[in-house]
Amino acid sequence: MNRRILFLATFLAYGGAEVQVAQLAMRLQARGWRVDVVSMRKPQALTDELERAGVSVQTLGMRKGSPDPRAVFRLARIIRQRRIKIVHSHMVHANLLARATRPLVPGRIWLCTAHSIDEGGGNRERAYRLTDPLCDLTTQVSKAGLERYVEVKAAPRRKIHYLPNGVDCQKFRPQKEVRARLRRELGVENAFLWLAVGRLDPAKDYPTMLRAFAVARRSKPEALLFIAGQGRLLPELNNLVHQLHLENSVQFLGVREDVPALMNAADAFVMTSAWEGLPMVLLEAAATALPVVATDVGGVGEIIDDGRTGHLVPPERPDALAEAMLRVMALSEDKRREMGDAARAKIEAIYSLERVVSQWETLYRQLLSRERVR
Repeated sequence: MNRRILFLATFLAYGGAEVQVAQLAMRLQARGWRVDVVSMRKPQALTDELERAGVSVQTLGMRKGSPDPRAVFRLARIIRQRRIKIVHSHMVHANLLARATRPLVPGRIWLCTAHSIDEGGGNRERAYRLTDPLCDLTTQVSKAGLERYVEVKAAPRRKIHYLPNGVDCQKFRPQKEVRARLRRELGVENAFLWLAVGRLDPAKDYPTMLRAFAVARRSKPEALLFIAGQGRLLPELNNLVHQLHLENSVQFLGVREDVPALMNAADAFVMTSAWEGLPMVLLEAAATALPVVATDVGGVGEIIDDGRTGHLVPPERPDALAEAMLRVMALSEDKRREMGDAARAKIEAIYSLERVVSQWETLYRQLLSRERVR
C-alpha cells in the first residue's frame, strides 16, 4: 500500500487550523506514513517541529492576495516527484488549488478539509460547488459546518464527512506545580485570571470581550484578563482598553510559546468569536480542565455543554457575556474544578489527538481500498 500523503495548507503559522495540520502530519509520520507538507505561502512557523519529526516541508512561493497560476504546475511537479498517493488539502485556498491541480496529476486520491463553518462567503461556496467533481471527499471539522456546507450546496451530503480536530491531551492537561509557579511569576496569586488566546482580528471579536470584562469587573475588581496572540487590531484594542479604563487589568501578551502553562495559570477561559469551525484553542482549554465562557457559534456547542462544562452566550452580546463570566467567578473553587474536570473528560473521550489520528488512518485506508477496487 502506498502510504505517501501530501498535506497542502494555505499557510503555516500559529493558528488553530495550521497547528492541527502540523500535529496530524507529525503523528502520521510517527505511525509509518510518509508525509510531506506544502505551504502555498512561505511558512512563518512550525517548520522546525515538522522537519525534526521527519516531515518534508516545501512552499509554492505564493504571495498573499496575488493569484499565481504557476502554483498549479509547481504543486503537480511535487506530487509526481514525491510519488504522492493522497493529496489532503486544508483551508479554502488550498482546497481550491488542489482541485485545480487534479487534472494534471491523475491516479491520486484528493481529500479536502474545511476548518470553518464559513470560509469566506457566497463566491467561495460557489467555487466549492463547481469544483466538487475534482475532489473525492470533503471533510468538516464540526457537525454544524457539515450541515451548513450541505445546505449551501458547497458539497453534497454523500461526499462530505465529519471528522473533528484533535488535541494533545498530554501537552494540555492540569498541572498544579506549573500553575503555582507561573501564578507567582505573573504576580496573580490573589486574582481571578481570565485567559483568551487567538489572533487579534475581527473574527475573534475582542471588543465584545473587553466590554463584557469591563462590566464584570465592576462586581469583581480583582479580576484580570490576559490575551495571548498578535494581529493588526492591537492598536485599536489598546485604545479600547484605555477608553474602558482597563489599563491595570488587561494585558496583551503577544505570541506565546507557553500556552499550556498559561492555561494552567488561568482560572477560566473566555472566547468571543463571531464565527468558528471547531476551535483548537477551546479544545486545549477544556483539555486543561478550564471552565469556559464562549459564544455559541460554529462547533463551539459541540465542545462545551452549557451549564456543565462552561457557559454559552450569543455572539456580540457583551451583557450576556458579562453575566456568564460573573456566574463562573461566583462558583467555589471546588465547583469550578468539577466543571473543568467534566470538560476534560469529554475531550479525552471524543477529541484526543490519538483518537482523531486513528480516525484519519481509517479514512485513508478506506479511500485507498476503494481506489484499488476501481
